[in-house]
Amino acid sequence: MSDLFGGDTRVAPPEHRSSRSRGRAKEQRERKRRRRRSIWVLVVAVLMVVGAAYVVVELMGGLFQGQGGSASGVDDYSGVGHGRVEIVIKPGDTGADMATTLVDAGVVATAKAFNDAFAANAQASSIQPGTYSMLLEMKASDAVTALLNPSSRVSFKVTIPEGLTKSQIATKLSEKMAVPVEDVQAAIADPVAIGLPAEANGNAEGWLFPATYDIQPDATPASVLAQMTAQTVAVLTQKGVPQDQWETVLNKASLVEREAKLPEDRPKVARAIENRLAKEMVLQIDATVAYGLGISGMDLTTEMTKDDSNAYNTYTHLGLPPTPIASPGAVSIDAVLNPEPGDWLFWVAVNLDTGETRFAVTNDEHNANKALLRQWQEENSE
Repeated sequence: MSDLFGGDTRVAPPEHRSSRSRGRAKEQRERKRRRRRSIWVLVVAVLMVVGAAYVVVELMGGLFQGQGGSASGVDDYSGVGHGRVEIVIKPGDTGADMATTLVDAGVVATAKAFNDAFAANAQASSIQPGTYSMLLEMKASDAVTALLNPSSRVSFKVTIPEGLTKSQIATKLSEKMAVPVEDVQAAIADPVAIGLPAEANGNAEGWLFPATYDIQPDATPASVLAQMTAQTVAVLTQKGVPQDQWETVLNKASLVEREAKLPEDRPKVARAIENRLAKEMVLQIDATVAYGLGISGMDLTTEMTKDDSNAYNTYTHLGLPPTPIASPGAVSIDAVLNPEPGDWLFWVAVNLDTGETRFAVTNDEHNANKALLRQWQEENSE
């Protein structure tokens, strides 16, 4: 029968079938292992690419943030914001300056978003200098709106120390109120605007009382200076100073303020000034000479004390200087009103670090005290 079909029709032995099956199974298992290895290689490769991309994004995010971009990759925040932060818009700030300030403070996401919102708002150019309370992560257009809202401006405190001149006070108010110093100087020069009493003869020097003031968002230089002038009048009135003596008391107190380093020395300096005036002696106060020249007392020379053209030269001109030379505090005013009993005519600081001051009745005693000052200067010279 096998010959009829022309081939061998015998069935393969069982052992031959088992060998072929095992071969095919082994090949299948090998292919599966190769596929698994390929998948793991692919996964690892993908993870490496993703990791590298993350590093690049972080680096580029830091770069963009430094150039007005957002580290979060967001061009503009979409929420209403959260938290609070105070920012300062300075006089002369452009929209770009404001953008930088707001990005640095975390108020807006990018400088571009704010600049676009600034350009799109017709009122943006009227944003005023000042301190503003802003939300964090605001939409840029909302930030522009907030800066235009007067209620966003916050009150703040400014402290005027004792012994500052009106020029120094103008500089300090300019910095704190974020207004041009010329605006403050113009207000100081306007007696009516700041409520300066007639006794001041139009000069605000000495009349701007040193204290801590609460500055409201709508305050102007004139309104703040008016507060200071009113406080001086209130202090003089409370202390019972006759109105026709207001200027004189402030004049003397300004000298005490600049000459006495320690509170306990002020009544003594006040007495020495009174004693010299009573004896019609020139006051010989370095601080007045320096004030008249517009320089620091540290820059004063002996030759300058001989300059008769300086109206504030108390070495050559008898009596008090034409005006106060600084704003005295309450302690110095009290010293003038209640000078310590004594015959002192001279005083000199013998230690410029501690402010220790020696008082003398005679010129010989004064010369001995001045020698102590020279000794201190030699020991402490650089």
